[in-house]
Amino acid sequence: MKKDFTFNIKSICFDENYHPADNTRMTTNFANLARGKSRQENLRNTLSMIANRFNNLAHWDNPNGDRYAVELDIISVEMNIGAEGSNRALPLIEILKPNIIDKKTGRRIDGIVGNNFSSYVRDYDFSVLLPEHNNNKPTFSTPENFGEFHGKLFRHFVTSAAYKEHFKKPPVICISASSSKTYHRTENQHPILGVEYQQNEFSPTDQYFEKMGMQVRYFMPPNCSAPLAFYFIGDLLGDYTNLELIGTISTMETFQRIYRPEIYNANSAAGKLYQPSLQNKDYSLTQIVYDREERSQLAVKQGKYTEEHFIKPYKNILEQWAENYAL
Repeated sequence: MKKDFTFNIKSICFDENYHPADNTRMTTNFANLARGKSRQENLRNTLSMIANRFNNLAHWDNPNGDRYAVELDIISVEMNIGAEGSNRALPLIEILKPNIIDKKTGRRIDGIVGNNFSSYVRDYDFSVLLPEHNNNKPTFSTPENFGEFHGKLFRHFVTSAAYKEHFKKPPVICISASSSKTYHRTENQHPILGVEYQQNEFSPTDQYFEKMGMQVRYFMPPNCSAPLAFYFIGDLLGDYTNLELIGTISTMETFQRIYRPEIYNANSAAGKLYQPSLQNKDYSLTQIVYDREERSQLAVKQGKYTEEHFIKPYKNILEQWAENYAL
């Protein structure tokens, strides 16, 4: 059954002229920014923030702070299920990939794919399956084998011929630290990633990404307000260059400052012991319009879309594939 699951990878440029495609995931943060009367200003300001942050971190041989430009591609992944006469391409994942331009040398440098990771099946797991499982229960729990199917799909994608054809290195997914966990600062410090933090225990998100074959480390880059969660395969510090890491940090820290300003645009930085809080009142707003409430509502809608068009119609095929898939 494994050979029946193949992938299509499409790419479009994320710039100030970007308009979300009809079939894009509307919960994706860059799609949220690209709607409404402020759409072009939103996009222009977001890209400017990313470029400024990149040059701030890549400060060597960069006296004017303008040596580098950053272009972003939106990577859309579809999965083909070629079984029982079906050959339908189903939307699976959307991610961002930075491309770095050294304006001094004219060189183009591939960034790390994985930024702003979003997934239809993850929407289903967290917005449909998990709430239904916990409905009217006194204590929170996760269903048996929660996240295992999504994890196998992701691993299958990352090891696929389609992935290897398009990308040279494994993905790094950078997201917000969990507001339900406490983090403590360690003595470890990286010149680009910054000070390392460690959490008191794994969050449900950490466990979910672990099933995707990814481990996590938390770093607070220089001049950042809070640690970021970096999910990776292999060696985060050894497998990627400084410029590749800066591409990920500048992209994802910018998005976090826009839609988690209470944490990542806070007016004071995380201390030795830190618990992120969306109730923090001491923060600054960016000049970018972002509808956080709409995003949470659409996550539920898209989770139900996945259930209706993917999980239920292909239930037998998916279960058989997952059962036979060897990690």
